[in-house]
Amino acid sequence: MKFKVFFLLLVAGNMQCVDAQQCGQEVQRVAHVTYKASDHYNAKVAEFEQLPAITSADIVMLGNSLTEFGGDWSDKLGRKHVVNRGIIGDTSTGIYHRLCQILPGKPRAVFLLCGTNDVSHNLTPRQVFENCCQVIAKIRKDAPETKLFVQSLVPINESFGRWKLLRGKTNHIPAINKLLKAYCKRHGIIYVDLFPHFVEKGTNVLRTDYTTDGIHFSEEGYGVWVSVLKPYLDTVE
Repeated sequence: MKFKVFFLLLVAGNMQCVDAQQCGQEVQRVAHVTYKASDHYNAKVAEFEQLPAITSADIVMLGNSLTEFGGDWSDKLGRKHVVNRGIIGDTSTGIYHRLCQILPGKPRAVFLLCGTNDVSHNLTPRQVFENCCQVIAKIRKDAPETKLFVQSLVPINESFGRWKLLRGKTNHIPAINKLLKAYCKRHGIIYVDLFPHFVEKGTNVLRTDYTTDGIHFSEEGYGVWVSVLKPYLDTVE
């Protein structure tokens, strides 16, 4: 005798009975980000929730202000279905908590860039690395078929004098990248080394022509980023 399995879900205050075969879709639909950070973070999370759900056709650019300010990544990269999931000021913790908006759809690929804002919270390179690893591990666990590209942190330029919380942290960036690169090699993850493409020769400092304020990219900077990413994007079927 065959039995049909049902689950009870509490949705919007009402108890509903749904077929087990529909349960995964229903849970995906009602998943929400409960983590609260800055007003901008909360507003962007709410905005993403109103957009069409991520699907297996999508390539997700996931990160902080560098990603958000990239705007229309489909246009930049010349590829359909590239969605921008960057949030200004976001940390690895914030990214971790909003993966529920991304991973249930099993995106085709994720290009992850996080960690710079963690540095501004006065964490050591090891602590920033460990935070990033939590995000990476969750992506691999919850969406194992998604092709993951872990991008290195990019350099900063303290000479602009604008980002006091990053003062004295220039050399933290390559230290974090060294840990990330080794981690990705151990775990068979694709590592995209952006860092050397953006530094002044013989230094760890972000080139002035690639930035507007010592952290964020100029149009020239975004052009470099795109040129580095395109060969990796070409491997995504």
